[in-house]
Amino acid sequence: MSDTPDSASAAAPEVTKAAPKPKPKPPKPEDKPFPEFIDTLFIPAVSKQLEDNGIQADRLERVEGDRPVVGGSCPMVVGELPGGRRFWLCFGDADIASPKLIALAEAGSKPTLLESFLIDEKRMSLPLLVSRLLQRLNGQKWLGRN
Repeated sequence: MSDTPDSASAAAPEVTKAAPKPKPKPPKPEDKPFPEFIDTLFIPAVSKQLEDNGIQADRLERVEGDRPVVGGSCPMVVGELPGGRRFWLCFGDADIASPKLIALAEAGSKPTLLESFLIDEKRMSLPLLVSRLLQRLNGQKWLGRN
């Protein structure tokens, strides 16, 4: 036998490199606590979409209060648009995946109807919530010209 470099390296124990640990995935925006999600992501996104439609909301905030029409306390996003048009996006719990209702009112009137909102969606996401709210407001002809 010879002590060639090949035979010496074959006799030495192999040094295995540990596989690099995968970086943990950043949490999804939807995994943030409800108040943080609404205040830092949802409201600014809705505000930006409204501005893209040439509308500056007079009021857009998260509140805990009485649900319009039927009463009972719940977390909600309350919005008021120019001309006194108002909407309430009500959540069953402080969780974006909880059942949601929406109420709308023209200037000078009280809301008289609660509508189910996003009832068929399995996974809730920021873009979905924002787009469907704007779609609903547009259905009222509150955004731009229809």
